[in-house]
Amino acid sequence: MNATMLPTPTSPDAAWPRVGAIVLAAGAGRRMGHRPKCLLQLNGRSLIDRQLEAVVQAGLASVLVVLGHHAERIQQEATLLQWGARWVVNPDPDAGHVSSLHTGLQALPPDLDAVMVLLADQPMIDVSAIQALIHAYAARPQGTHMVQPSVQNLPGNPVVLSSTVVSQILAGGIQMGARQWQQLHPEKTYRWKTPDARYRLDVDNAQDLQTLKTLTGHSLLWPSDLIR
Repeated sequence: MNATMLPTPTSPDAAWPRVGAIVLAAGAGRRMGHRPKCLLQLNGRSLIDRQLEAVVQAGLASVLVVLGHHAERIQQEATLLQWGARWVVNPDPDAGHVSSLHTGLQALPPDLDAVMVLLADQPMIDVSAIQALIHAYAARPQGTHMVQPSVQNLPGNPVVLSSTVVSQILAGGIQMGARQWQQLHPEKTYRWKTPDARYRLDVDNAQDLQTLKTLTGHSLLWPSDLIR
């Protein structure tokens, strides 16, 4: 499938960055009854399928899914291969998001200018949300190396990390993640202000499912084999 290319930058001297993508999907889903949240379905399609489609159509250069808990069940989602995504398994997913981030960053090709880190349980992140974030990264203030959406002064996801940040995270050991890097380098973080609430919506528990329905009118359903 041909990716939708990003439009040409307005500045003649600018160039669009080569951005890769990591989708974090290694969690146990304990607050969802130990079920993989990324397999919740919106309009009959899993969240992981919808997100991978959006990433590919946004024109990102490389797509990697980090699995852990429920890896075998998620791999049964044949559409992972349809979108050309690769996957890697975090051998210790209970170590948390930082260990999954390291697992993903280590598996990406070295020629990327930046990496977008996505959470697999954000149901409303689509191609327009991803492209808007890439635009924000391309237009970020000079000297900044990380872009994070800021919705009503609250942090959102996904985030974009420059290759400099990627190198420093990997060199910082297993305790160094995107949040820790941001805390050490607040002046190098661009908090991109946006009114778009999609960057703040994720589904960690049953209450989040109800909140999503209230705010958007959309209901998420489990596939038949995960209904309890």
